[in-house]
Amino acid sequence: MLTAARFCDPTQRREHRPAHAPLMQLAIALTLAIATLALNGCTLWTAMSNDQDQPPLPRHRVIESTASDSASDTIDDTDLFQPDSHDPHPAVLAREQLSVPAMVAGPPPADYIVGPNDVLYVNVFGQPEMGSPIVPADNRALGSRVDGSGRIQLPTIGPVYVAGLTVGQVQKKVQTLYGKIINKPWVVVEILEHRSHPLYLIGRFNTPGVVYMDRPTNLAQAIALGDGLESTAHLRGARLLRGDKTLPVDVYSLLRSGAMDQNVWLQPNDTIYVPDESNLVVFVLGQVETPGPIPMIDGRLSLTQALASAGGFKKANSELSSVRIIRSLSTTRGEMILVDLEKIVDGEVLVYGLMPGDIVYVPWSELGDWNESVAEILPTLQLFSGLLNPFVQIKFLSDND
Repeated sequence: MLTAARFCDPTQRREHRPAHAPLMQLAIALTLAIATLALNGCTLWTAMSNDQDQPPLPRHRVIESTASDSASDTIDDTDLFQPDSHDPHPAVLAREQLSVPAMVAGPPPADYIVGPNDVLYVNVFGQPEMGSPIVPADNRALGSRVDGSGRIQLPTIGPVYVAGLTVGQVQKKVQTLYGKIINKPWVVVEILEHRSHPLYLIGRFNTPGVVYMDRPTNLAQAIALGDGLESTAHLRGARLLRGDKTLPVDVYSLLRSGAMDQNVWLQPNDTIYVPDESNLVVFVLGQVETPGPIPMIDGRLSLTQALASAGGFKKANSELSSVRIIRSLSTTRGEMILVDLEKIVDGEVLVYGLMPGDIVYVPWSELGDWNESVAEILPTLQLFSGLLNPFVQIKFLSDND
């Protein structure tokens, strides 16, 4: 056996080299050569894999929103597209952020205004025969109900128009009328039942129905009057309706982020609607066999699944590289997204997930700008206006009702 000293000494190695030493050297050389080739191959495979994982450079540029976008439906495409840096998905080519001016909570309204169906108690000298009737058995006041014409009926002086007045103004008016027949009458007016300022709580409230305001009431207080919301409430789709208009009030930001500037004061006959997460849909329009709403499954649906549910493409030459998506982020915020569907269909990239209320538009040819896209799908949006997310209603349909 060679000692350590002899192994390190070249002369000793030559003197004691075994007869089969040349064969051993050849084996070692071959082993090293194979290892080197293997390492080089791994390096090459890793580099190729990394190159494949890198998303391709966007071929378009995305439009930057300006302040004017908030006040108008017209979209400035003069600069066309700038490189998209908001979405890491390689199929997303461009995106534009959109918004509408949010309604800001102002000062609370004035004192309660009397209206039809309110019940007033009018006390004149404490004499029931001169004011509102009472129940003799328990001395309980019945009050005087304001009729549909806005009047109450009182003994001696007859009908008195009180709608649109505050309680103090009603009291002063009644006192003036009785003063014509009584010297210095003593009059007190109170409201026994508030029934002229209804709020309608519809959807996923713990206690939906009609509630009545007896004082200035804001949005958060109204939700509390409905005992809060159920766990399945879809806040991004929640909306405040006044008349036939959807107001730009961000219920989602109010309840999730505490945006108190969205805690607006309500008016009589306002409606708060909160949809259910179990009934979420997306809309597929354009060059597909069956355009319309597509239900989501447990709140999930990919772009390709939605297109398949719509029957696939109507024409073989549909422009798959310019699929447009209108997305609502809240009642006041949204975005437009340009997607190259060809990359997904060809298996170059992973599937692209949709969000509830997304509007997917497959054009028959490449469109010049977003305005052209909106103009083409606007008639269809009007047909589904009741199902659309509130942002789309406000941004694109508010001036087209």
